[in-house]
Amino acid sequence: MPAPTDHSNFPNLPEKISGLANLAENLWWSWRPRARMLFKMLNRQAWKESGHNPDKMLRELSPEILSAAADNPDYLRHYNVVMSLFNSYMIRKENPFFEDGLELTPDKVAVAYFSAEYGLHRSLPFYAGGLGFLAGDFIKECSDLNIPVVAVGFMYPEGYLLQRIRDDGWQDHIDERFDREAAAISKVMTDKGRQLIFKVPLIDPPIHVAVWKIAVGTNALYLMDTDIEQNDPWNRTISARLYSGDLEQRLRQEIVLGIGGAEMLEKLGMNYHLIHLNEGHAAFALLERIRDHRLDGLSFDDAFTAVRERTVFTTHTPVPAGHDVFPFHLMEKYFRSYWPDLGLDRKAFLQLGVHPQHPHQGFNMTVLALKASACRNAVSRNHAAVSRKMWQSLWPDRALADVPIDAITNGVHIPTWVEPKIKLLYDRHLGSNWRDNHDNPYIWELVEKIPDQELWQTHYWLKIKLIDAIRERCRKRWVSEHASPSILLAGGAMLDPSILTIGFARRFVTYKRADLILNDLPRIKRLLNDRWNPIQIIFAGKAHPADDPAKHILQKVFNACRDPQMGGRIAFVEDYGEQIAQYLLHGVDLWLNNPLPPMEACGTSGMKAALNGVPHLSILDGWWIEGYNGKNGWAFGDVSGESDRTAIDAGSIYQLLEDEIIPLYYDMSDDGFPKGWVRVMKEAIRSNAARFSARRMVKEYVQRYYVNAFLNIPEPVSAPGTSNNGA
Repeated sequence: MPAPTDHSNFPNLPEKISGLANLAENLWWSWRPRARMLFKMLNRQAWKESGHNPDKMLRELSPEILSAAADNPDYLRHYNVVMSLFNSYMIRKENPFFEDGLELTPDKVAVAYFSAEYGLHRSLPFYAGGLGFLAGDFIKECSDLNIPVVAVGFMYPEGYLLQRIRDDGWQDHIDERFDREAAAISKVMTDKGRQLIFKVPLIDPPIHVAVWKIAVGTNALYLMDTDIEQNDPWNRTISARLYSGDLEQRLRQEIVLGIGGAEMLEKLGMNYHLIHLNEGHAAFALLERIRDHRLDGLSFDDAFTAVRERTVFTTHTPVPAGHDVFPFHLMEKYFRSYWPDLGLDRKAFLQLGVHPQHPHQGFNMTVLALKASACRNAVSRNHAAVSRKMWQSLWPDRALADVPIDAITNGVHIPTWVEPKIKLLYDRHLGSNWRDNHDNPYIWELVEKIPDQELWQTHYWLKIKLIDAIRERCRKRWVSEHASPSILLAGGAMLDPSILTIGFARRFVTYKRADLILNDLPRIKRLLNDRWNPIQIIFAGKAHPADDPAKHILQKVFNACRDPQMGGRIAFVEDYGEQIAQYLLHGVDLWLNNPLPPMEACGTSGMKAALNGVPHLSILDGWWIEGYNGKNGWAFGDVSGESDRTAIDAGSIYQLLEDEIIPLYYDMSDDGFPKGWVRVMKEAIRSNAARFSARRMVKEYVQRYYVNAFLNIPEPVSAPGTSNNGA
């Protein structure tokens, strides 16, 4: 049941609409258009200025506006419908996945899900990129399927980074404290009315952690915060910002995430059957779970086995440099008082993280996670093949094909990422139950029923909405910061909705090759400035503050955007986040992706674009190897990354644009729209929506891993990897 309405956060709320307090504090509204409309109806301008954040908006609205809504019969009818849907959603009992042998109560959940980042909504900036949004989509879908999950992460007071581009095109980041009082986040309180604060076990000097909670439908995300007065300044900054660039601080961050996260769940009285690690950042949670079993009297081997057989590990990183490795001396500094509780000496402890091929490199968090989990998966089929090759040395007696790393391809939370106007099209033409069965591919065959012109007009409206949003960003920066005209022009002030618009938006790292389409400047200039059939390109993305090579690529892209020879038809949108991502994914005509193979683990942004009828142009890597069928977009390249392939891949993009994509887009029918292009749009939706949904993904995790882990616990065996040398 939803908690009783708390008026203290929103004292202006009249009793007749007091349920808005509960609704605003649960992110369920963020993937329910009808619930979002309930807030928007209060005051459209306030909704816009709040960044579509009902918590912030309700705190700022005047009593007069709220009282007028409470006295408005039309508003109350809408309010009653939404609150009825919300309350029914929150009290559901059915759970078809765990009917046999798994007892679940409010303090006993199926899965404890650990992730360093979560992408849930723009008002909660606890994410850097796709890994975080995958975690957010996973938690939302578990709620929709009524799978009881408790999620563990960090409450980053400084978020990730607020991006600003200087006059020379270089990325700066501005510190902007997260406003905890204007978001759907609350302190976890003790029986004595104080915020829950605990100490990370056996770490010296001590680290204290405060606990916060976000309600995500029927599930909860608990966030840890070290920025409290009980900690010294060095410890206070552990959770300050996502992915610290300082190696020792990064280790301390992962100690708190893993060991602290497991301890937090114990302090909350939260029992869970299984741990799911989203990447290796939280792998220390497994050590704390082993330590708990040791305190209960098990040997290390038995404790290790008990934890391993109830652990799922999802790896997302096909790039060796992307896996955290900590020097042995740092591990010894922080764990010398810890490993005796595991029943291990120094050498045996450090061996848990030793890579057999690089025994002197340090303690590898992915090695620990792989050794200490029974279920291991990559996030696409191709990524699984890459991962098996990367980690075969952990299983030296097995053939490459038998290395136990499976594939569960990522998916996206369809209610979050389908645009409301596109959703209305689906409501009209896919049947009333499409949302409840959206992982059924036969549902999407009905996309053929959508009239071509209706789909095109909806898309074109979304394209205008995107360009209007970009121009409004430019206007606001002009007014508030007196930004130079060249920055505003580069920011998209001259974009034209009638032109074929290509979107490229993702984290700026070198292997994603954001500047690939700019490789042959004379050729791209001809495409941009073609008199009759021009193109335009919208870029967005952030480079990590410590990644100067990526910043140089971003600078190159930005300076191209303000080059007059580009005709004002390239734009870079600053401070890429969830809100502008929604506009881009819904509004561009073509989604571009060109990483250096095989470095793309999956790449979910293209799935989100396809869901909304935006075709994909991508190199054959990640999910697109599975998704491309020859009719739902365009593909180029192969999966070998042995030599410099920049010119070849750029040439493939230009050729596809010149020979196929641009002619198809501008081939207008007598009705004034490109029927051939709409055919590709429909095929993108039909072929990808169900297959790459978070619902399909979550069901795979449950049916292939979770249920077996709950019901089939084998006899203990010795822990692997403790006989290797190197530490």
